[in-house]
Amino acid sequence: MMPGTSSGSGSNDGGGTGPGSSSGSGSNDGGGTGPGSGSGSGSNDGGREATSGSGDSGDGGALQTTSSEDEGANCPVTLPATFASTTLLPDPFTKLDGTRITAKADWECRREELRKLFEKVAYGTKPSPPTTVTGTVTNTMIAVTATNGGKTGSFTATVTLPPTGTAPYPAIIYIGGAGADTATIQGEGVALITLNPDDVGAEGNGHGPNQTGAFYSIYSGGSVTGLLAAWAWGTSRIIDVIEQSGGSIIQASAIGVTGCSRDGKAAFTAGAFDERIALTMPIESGTAGVPIWRGIAKAVVGLNGNPSQSLLNAYDEQPWFADAFNAYTGNPTNAPVDTHEEAAMIAPRGLFIMDNPFIGELSPAFGDVAALGGAEVYNALGAGTNISYHSNVASGTHCAVRPEWVAPLKSNIEKFLKKTGNAPGVMDPAPNETGNLSQWRSWTTPTLN
Repeated sequence: MMPGTSSGSGSNDGGGTGPGSSSGSGSNDGGGTGPGSGSGSGSNDGGREATSGSGDSGDGGALQTTSSEDEGANCPVTLPATFASTTLLPDPFTKLDGTRITAKADWECRREELRKLFEKVAYGTKPSPPTTVTGTVTNTMIAVTATNGGKTGSFTATVTLPPTGTAPYPAIIYIGGAGADTATIQGEGVALITLNPDDVGAEGNGHGPNQTGAFYSIYSGGSVTGLLAAWAWGTSRIIDVIEQSGGSIIQASAIGVTGCSRDGKAAFTAGAFDERIALTMPIESGTAGVPIWRGIAKAVVGLNGNPSQSLLNAYDEQPWFADAFNAYTGNPTNAPVDTHEEAAMIAPRGLFIMDNPFIGELSPAFGDVAALGGAEVYNALGAGTNISYHSNVASGTHCAVRPEWVAPLKSNIEKFLKKTGNAPGVMDPAPNETGNLSQWRSWTTPTLN
């Protein structure tokens, strides 16, 4: 291995999510609940708005990962001092200056605007890569040491090589180590890199200055940067070390990320804030994860009789969100972004969202709305087949390995990590927990040049 200075650029958000919470937002009953509207049946797609736009390019995702953590880091972004309130989902295609993007090439700088907005209101800043990142990759472990401003933080992640395939292996960074179908992943010849997120940013400290873990050993300010940003930072530093290692064990251009529950929140944030990640797979992520904040605030009761985990409850449970998000926990309509735009930040890279329709706290219908909203950007970029959402499952057990997800999991791995497949993504929500994008937007999807 050749440890050295890390590559990649870009600052990202702050707020984090922690492993193991059954946090989530309340799912609605079917047709999705829109602002000021009642719940609908959602049992057919009459309540679902068909995705529009330019459609997929047909190449199965020629638009893939980059060699940089943040390709838009040099885009000029000036955030306004105040934001307009809207009960509907903000338009992902409208720039801060009020004009709409007209070309696919415009997306990178629009994505940077979204990144900065999420950092400001939800997560805190995910710092640019440290001055130096060194480490080693072996068949059993990745060791990471980062130094910035004279301060150093170190952590490790466990490597489990697959029983099939040959090196260098594609790999999935498995945040938290619970809830993913590891048998299917390893059967596809993909290595697992299991990260304990507490080593990067520990839960249990509440909001405030006294945060611990490798990230907070380097960066001051406590939960001004939340755990989700800290965990995303740790994921990026693992990729730095893989890139430096020479590629004899792990293939740096074929990295995915996954996790369930609070670790699903972490996977979602990590994928949104590092463009080197080829495939992002959040599982049952709940509040502070995929579901739209504006839907969560409706407190719709799910199939188990419980409503969404509220934004305030998630904020108080752990400092997943940064301190700044407290201003939006009571009224997310004041936020200039919502999670459909975080899903859009992953475009055109692979995104496979897995959800549980039986747990109201997880807000599966509002996760579906986020996926549908994000899919509009995928479509506009000509990558509409690169996003999947699946909650049509039989078991209600939280973070269970589900047979319904085996086929789409294999397809996504083969398409985005192994580059041997070209299957289109699938939008398959549970019939009684289906979102309705038309209730949540007034904007249309442009045809981008």
